[in-house]
Amino acid sequence: MLRLDCLRAVYGKLDDCLVVTIMGAVASEMQSLGHRANCFYLQHAMGLASSIGLGLAMHLPRERVIVLDGDGSVLMNLGTFVTLARYRPRNLIHVVFDNGSLLSTGGFESQTAAGITDIAAIARGAGIEHVATATSTMEFGDAFLAALECEDLSVIVAKVAAVGPEHYGMDLHLPENAFRFRRWIQTRRRA
Repeated sequence: MLRLDCLRAVYGKLDDCLVVTIMGAVASEMQSLGHRANCFYLQHAMGLASSIGLGLAMHLPRERVIVLDGDGSVLMNLGTFVTLARYRPRNLIHVVFDNGSLLSTGGFESQTAAGITDIAAIARGAGIEHVATATSTMEFGDAFLAALECEDLSVIVAKVAAVGPEHYGMDLHLPENAFRFRRWIQTRRRA
């Protein structure tokens, strides 16, 4: 299963959500589908997309927050699952694209590559009730729709191939992206 196919499968459902992506392949592939002001492409902060997503979800409880993360980033910040479980923001969906690789930082194998470390089991063990694992694009789409419908903290671990975009660069710089994202939120809060 390809991460880009998963993103394509749910892209139309993200119009009305706050979307935070981790750096690298996830951000580049998401932006390749078409930039939207409701997307914040986190750069130079590996491991922190879930923390930013949690802050948004807690501060903006009427907004649906989607975090698009990677296995390497989650493994750098395992405390995120216990913190998410503790605060349990019902408006947060945390998607983890597990390719068994630190693809964006050199392609080294992550701890999940050997089959010893199971991110979904870690999330469940931390106390997150709604956890799904997807190994096909159809399973991913179904898990994402179920997470939207359950209106509770959800984690989806998508097992994807360790392939990424040909080019990781983006023409949207972090400060500009942050300003656009903030303005989009402010416009929604006024409505």
